[in-house]
Amino acid sequence: MPGYELIGEEERAAVNELFDDGGVLFAHGFDGVRNGRYRVREFEEQFADYLGVNYAQAVSSGTAALKVALVAMGVKPGDEVITQAFTFVATAEAIIDVGAKPVFVNIDETLNMDPGDLERAVSEKTAAIIPVHMLGVAADLGRIHPIAEKYGIPVLDDTCESLGAEWGNEKLGTQSLASAWSFDAGKTVIAGEGGMITTNDEGLYQLAREYHDHGHMYNPNLPRGRDTHRIPGFNYRMTEVQAAIVSAQLKKLDYIVERNRCNSAVIESAVSDLDGVKMRSIPALCKPLCDTVIMQFESDEIASRCVMSLTENGLGTKNVPDAIEWHFAVYWGHMQDEIGCSQEESRILLKQSNDIVKRCVALPVLVNMTEEQVKNNADTVRMIVQELS
Repeated sequence: MPGYELIGEEERAAVNELFDDGGVLFAHGFDGVRNGRYRVREFEEQFADYLGVNYAQAVSSGTAALKVALVAMGVKPGDEVITQAFTFVATAEAIIDVGAKPVFVNIDETLNMDPGDLERAVSEKTAAIIPVHMLGVAADLGRIHPIAEKYGIPVLDDTCESLGAEWGNEKLGTQSLASAWSFDAGKTVIAGEGGMITTNDEGLYQLAREYHDHGHMYNPNLPRGRDTHRIPGFNYRMTEVQAAIVSAQLKKLDYIVERNRCNSAVIESAVSDLDGVKMRSIPALCKPLCDTVIMQFESDEIASRCVMSLTENGLGTKNVPDAIEWHFAVYWGHMQDEIGCSQEESRILLKQSNDIVKRCVALPVLVNMTEEQVKNNADTVRMIVQELS
């Protein structure tokens, strides 16, 4: 579960140190009064090192990371970008904001992009594919990438909800052309707000760097006020305060992932052997973040009863179903002009996804729980599921 559970003295000390070093909150300039420290740049290096990639560009949010990456990839008005039906609304918003059309494909039992539905959505206008690694689990990149390569379409990973997951022997988020990350208040490590674009492609990185900062080319031979420019940009900069906080959080990431996996295993083992429920499918090469346990029932009626019982016992859900309106494309009638179809048409096209999602219940996995608390919660969930059958 999120890094907000572990906000403490380390983050306070990092902010105090920032003020001790001159209190410069802007990522650039003020060279004479910042004691040689540039927190955003330092965090970019730390994050790139953690993932094992060449480049990392910090931005103001995960939504901004998606948009800046799309611009850097050359996505333009009139293009189409394929993504999955189950995602946070920001994925679609970023596509729309660059003038492109989001094209939704169904999810499968992983609750991520169904590779079997991907190819039908490819058209001459397809400029990018965005698999979304939802709730700590990787989309099946082993099947998605060959389709993208067949048509010469670049892949941008939306890894905003899966920092700490792995794919094979690598960190998840290093397999595609670029990845977008989020550090908002509900993510694995947090800055309150903030995001990152990572890539091994130098050209994409340079364009992302320029676009996020009004087109600045960071010419080393010129002062910032006389800097060169080649493209129009916008302001999606991260502040030094955000960088100081999330840098302190990054040091806790391995512990967060370890606790997630231990606590998740206890909850899953309590229900995985019961009739009438099955656990989320995980691609073979994925080692999940494990910040969420997802149970799938035989009907939406049983899933609803499960949620009622969880609430009565003081346990909550995460995104499914409590915030599903913000995480599932069939609810986004306010964007139907940009999407190009009505809600009713979306429900028909995305029936497979709807059938899966409405039968699922997602449980958050907390880090700051004692072994006794985890066991008690697991026992409660088991009791509830047993009573449903």
